[in-house]
Amino acid sequence: MAYSPHTPQDRAEMLAAIGVGGIEDLFTDVPAGVRFPALNLPDPLSELETMRELAELASANADAFASPCFLGAGAYNHYSPSIVNHMILRGEFLTAYTPYQPEVSQGTLQAVFEYQSMVAALTGMDVANASHYDGATSLAEAVTMAVAHGREKRRKVLISPAVHPHYRGVARTYTQGMRLTITGDENPAATLSDLAGQLDGDTAVLIVQSPNFFGQIEDLTGLAERVHAAGALLCVAADPISLGLLTPPGRQGADIVVGEGQSLGIPLSYGGPYLGFFATRKEYVRRMAGRLVGETKDRRGQRGYVLTLSTREQHIKREKASSNICTNQGLMALAATVYLSALGKHGLRRVAELCWHKSHYAAAEIGALPGFAVVGDGPFFKEFVVRCPAPVAEINQHLYDEHGLIGGYDLGQDYAHLEDHMLVCVTEMNSRDDIDTLAHALSEFGGQGHEH
Repeated sequence: MAYSPHTPQDRAEMLAAIGVGGIEDLFTDVPAGVRFPALNLPDPLSELETMRELAELASANADAFASPCFLGAGAYNHYSPSIVNHMILRGEFLTAYTPYQPEVSQGTLQAVFEYQSMVAALTGMDVANASHYDGATSLAEAVTMAVAHGREKRRKVLISPAVHPHYRGVARTYTQGMRLTITGDENPAATLSDLAGQLDGDTAVLIVQSPNFFGQIEDLTGLAERVHAAGALLCVAADPISLGLLTPPGRQGADIVVGEGQSLGIPLSYGGPYLGFFATRKEYVRRMAGRLVGETKDRRGQRGYVLTLSTREQHIKREKASSNICTNQGLMALAATVYLSALGKHGLRRVAELCWHKSHYAAAEIGALPGFAVVGDGPFFKEFVVRCPAPVAEINQHLYDEHGLIGGYDLGQDYAHLEDHMLVCVTEMNSRDDIDTLAHALSEFGGQGHEH
């Protein structure tokens, strides 16, 4: 039961513990003019007036439906078939929670089982759990699982600088207090070979991303063997759409595959809710966070579904919990399941092919412009880096103000050596006209006399 301060003395002790003298001190950052009871709220509106005002406010946003979008960097504008939304809005799915009682939760359990099966097939792994909050938390959970799985107390985590910077930040936040050394990404130019050279007897896991944050497809040939020779695990973060075309990490020796599942039928939604997928090999399943739904038969021989594994903190002592994952993001997992079912393996491959061909067409057009250059000569998927003749923020402002385009991601925000570099994303949603308009707008901007 949660603690409740019943007496003034209890409240005084709690306030003293956080260094304030009274309840009012907790609200000093709120301007007095808008602090209760002097809220100065406007007069109430009717539903019609409220909807009109909300529509006016929303019209100020640059959204991916109204404006061609070339912004990716971890959240992507893909097409979601209408059946996805229709299915997840059904009441039995929309309100379903943890399926504690299998006899009354067969629909939810089957949906989760199908999701797990598809993720395992997509990644080339043995098992997948029922999802995490997003790609960053699934990667952080891979760190904790890798550290916990072995009998040796390995405390070193190697992570590529080409892994999404937000993922790396969340991993460090998650593991505070675990006395881990997360390293490898201090040198932004470190290659996979460089990272493999840092493997030692204290390394628990090597984490790489392919396609990486810059869209480059990493060559993982032989990497797993080197990692395993050092007694460590290999974790690969992947774009699920790319797996419709590229070799799955499981077939390249990965022990854990994680990533962001937002691309699988989930809208951008201004940052969430999203979906983190997590797949691993059978021998590590008991260290996996979240839950695992299994298929079985009842005493009459009929197919049924149960929670085979469910390592949740509510079921064990909190201090012994392996994870703080509580809810399984069931609705988002369902959306991904419906999306993958609707497309099938051929449809997913077609989406991946469109992303590949359109992004390469865009790179060729932009790379031919004066003042602009595509960085990197290796294969890439959906995203590529462009060196620009002026600050990216300035270019993006021009793209939107003059052409209604949402430009790419400013890499200088995360990588100091990539100032004036833009990460451009092209998906199946970008038409040839959109790409040509982008190239024209950039050439127009590049011809205004800007110098790098």
